[in-house]
Amino acid sequence: MRPVYRVRPAALLAAAIALVTATAGCGKDGTEQHAPSPAATKAAVRSAPAKILPQGLPGMPPVLDPKDVYAADRPNALSPVVKGFPSRVYVPNTNSNTVSVIDPKTYKVIETIPVGEQPQHVVPSWDLKTLWVNNDVGNSLTPIDPATGRAGSMVQVHDPYNLYFTPDGKYAVVMASLDRELVFRDAHSMKIKKTVPVPCYGVNHADFSPDGRYFIVSCEFSAELLKVDTAKMEIVGKQRLPFDGAMPQDVKMSPDGKTWYVADMMADGMWVLNGDTFSKPTLMPTGKGCHGLYVSRDSKSMYISNRGEGSVSVLDFATNKLVHKWEIPGGGSPDMGGVSADGKVLWLSGRYNAEVYAIDTTDGHTIAKIPVGSGPHGLAVYPQPGRYSLGHTGIFR
Repeated sequence: MRPVYRVRPAALLAAAIALVTATAGCGKDGTEQHAPSPAATKAAVRSAPAKILPQGLPGMPPVLDPKDVYAADRPNALSPVVKGFPSRVYVPNTNSNTVSVIDPKTYKVIETIPVGEQPQHVVPSWDLKTLWVNNDVGNSLTPIDPATGRAGSMVQVHDPYNLYFTPDGKYAVVMASLDRELVFRDAHSMKIKKTVPVPCYGVNHADFSPDGRYFIVSCEFSAELLKVDTAKMEIVGKQRLPFDGAMPQDVKMSPDGKTWYVADMMADGMWVLNGDTFSKPTLMPTGKGCHGLYVSRDSKSMYISNRGEGSVSVLDFATNKLVHKWEIPGGGSPDMGGVSADGKVLWLSGRYNAEVYAIDTTDGHTIAKIPVGSGPHGLAVYPQPGRYSLGHTGIFR
């Protein structure tokens, strides 16, 4: 949900009257319902809380802190569902058709799992129980049990470049990039619920509003953004980025949900906009090939991978300014990844260097470069804190 709205008594009365008026009409059984009397309305106002929160997507778990959408992601705040899972880093090697499994304690690959053709991302399921490998060209998903590390039978899903989950846990949203579709599927069986053609090219990344009622999608190959109504499964907004040759990538929000950031690897920075109004974005330069966005465990900072120059920029949310730039020794191509459960290590794939980077989040030094397969992409650090997953490499709420 969005931040708390503080209102004056007159505004509170008006809101209460609007609420009871809106609820008048027909009940669930179709019978006519009447609004409460003025006296009852005033009584309701007197007993109403001083803070009014916008209603979230029905069925979505309540927000822990209206001022911080990442409040459930504190260091080592693991859900009971995942507490017994071994800590691992799962790396999809796009060109090798495998997933490298790294032990974060030893910084070594301990297993290599064969999967489908061209795996792009490893995505935690909404209920935290499964890791889905997106075999894009293979038109399939490979489930991995994070408790045992074993891969299950592939599930046929067409063009699964990336995968998200609606905040109520009902649907998976497949980013079918080449098919030019958003495909809403049952979150467990992966059966199609609704297919939404998109008026852009290359849908790839997204994030959901604090109240879960909409999400914003980046279109990599047409330099556009889409705004989608979650419940209706409909596109409600579209705009082109104001940069010739823009190529938008990862999407993330500030903790209070007021500011949205969209990485752009051709504009070499992040687009900054208001998600509620879907305002015209402005560019914040970060570094060449700006690509992945990851929030710190204390919700104070965001780590930004600059794939084209081998660096990571750090944004301070309080000031909305860049405060650090960490260079990877010898260069590299930091792409997608995640933050360790304790918040001390940022893990990023080296897309063009067949390696993974472990970066210390206290001072930015590179702890390790770990050789993996060819074309490592959307790696998942797992388990991570949070009550449920919205998908990608791990957006936890």
